[in-house]
Amino acid sequence: MKKKQPPICFKSDAEIEAIRTSGQLAAATLAKVAEHVQAGVSTLALNDICHQFIIDHGAIPAPLNYRGFPKSICTSVNDVICHGIPNAEQKLQVGDIINIDVTTIVNGYHGDCSRTFIVGQSANSEARRVVQCAYDCLHRGIESVHAGGHVGDIGAAIVNCADDYGFSVVRDFVGHGIGRDFHEGPQIPHFGNVGKGIELRRGMVFTIEPMINVGTWKSKILDDKWTAVTRDGKLSAQFEHTIAITNNGRVEILTEEKIAQ
Repeated sequence: MKKKQPPICFKSDAEIEAIRTSGQLAAATLAKVAEHVQAGVSTLALNDICHQFIIDHGAIPAPLNYRGFPKSICTSVNDVICHGIPNAEQKLQVGDIINIDVTTIVNGYHGDCSRTFIVGQSANSEARRVVQCAYDCLHRGIESVHAGGHVGDIGAAIVNCADDYGFSVVRDFVGHGIGRDFHEGPQIPHFGNVGKGIELRRGMVFTIEPMINVGTWKSKILDDKWTAVTRDGKLSAQFEHTIAITNNGRVEILTEEKIAQ
């Protein structure tokens, strides 16, 4: 949820490289679990695969016990926007879409990314379109980032992209700064106006993670106090990367897979 703006911690070159190391492991974890996203597999099984992979690489799954969250990843299926809790009873079916959100801690630094998968080959065209839209929105948002720009540039680019598809952008959850802490400043709303909001400066590291809904952008939280779903029961998709504005002014994605599994 969007809350009071936490402080922004500007990163040195060495800190950006440390976050990149963690981010690459998070990306590799997604690549590993992708092999197992298929009909009949439970979301708990996907959690356990990710948990073991992260631990085997000497890292920590950041979501586990974070503010009471009970599992090592988030698994958000169909109308779940974010923060879905893996469980043994929830088994994937052909045509489902599932967002898997992975955050690792390596040597004290966090790396955060997510991806929405389509289960099997029989997803309807609407499901495929919302997944493609979420992917395109993420990359449009990344393309808008530059030192001297503003947070609002990111949101404006994302909303324009979603509008092209006829879908909506969730406003209840935001991207965030990241580093030694899971959630730092600046907050990154996925809606906004060009030239508005906090100025983007060198040394900032943050996530962009647009959540795109087929219907209304509005959400509700289930009784478990974590799972956010669309109010109208329609599909939601999301992709996420951790981004750095380096101290030489380059914009880099830190959650690209570059390590062996």
